[in-house]
Amino acid sequence: MAIETSGRAGAVSLVENSVVLVEESFPHGLKHAAGMLPMIDRLMRQHGWKPADLRHLYVSQGPGSFTGLRIGITLAKTLAMATGARIVGVPSLAVLAENAPVEATNLIVVLDAKRDQIFTARYERQDGQWIEREPAHLDSLAAMLGRTPRPVHLLGEGIPWHENFLPPDRAGIIIITPQSSWNARAAVVAKIGIAMAARGEFVDADRFTPAYVRKPEAEEKYEAAHGNTN
Repeated sequence: MAIETSGRAGAVSLVENSVVLVEESFPHGLKHAAGMLPMIDRLMRQHGWKPADLRHLYVSQGPGSFTGLRIGITLAKTLAMATGARIVGVPSLAVLAENAPVEATNLIVVLDAKRDQIFTARYERQDGQWIEREPAHLDSLAAMLGRTPRPVHLLGEGIPWHENFLPPDRAGIIIITPQSSWNARAAVVAKIGIAMAARGEFVDADRFTPAYVRKPEAEEKYEAAHGNTN
């Protein structure tokens, strides 16, 4: 099973022998979190699966929506502890990179981190595969563009909040991908997760945590107020 909750929409996918059996999306938000487990139960029943049939859980680990990541990872940990399924934490920005158009050769993923910052990673396509040139981190779009060869494609839900950092004369050299490509897909989480599982890249359920990149704002404020900035 693959679980994707890092963005504005979530998705779940069931996979058998590397073949996607079903992928179902749902709106993001706490009010929809309670519906995830019944949805998973329904999909598994439709395909004749029992809880004991779960072997692997491929989970989008972040960075992305703090709330969404907590929901998805808590659900995965609960399922793993209840069924014995093994967890693979899949980098969310690598999942998004797979949505880029085939003609893209350089890619920057753009997720809004507020304060004129973005959660981002940079990729270069070689022999049809994305090579990670900069792993997920906190940065500015202007700085990322300054380090990236042209032409470069931008992809991600943070683009509308950072378009003011784009140069006015960018036709053909800085390309914004269609908005329809900005949502991560559970089927892609599964694709990457399967490859990671084949390499033995599992995580312990009790140690599995979101890759936030930056601490949640509430935690930062608390630490600042109490004199702890570590």
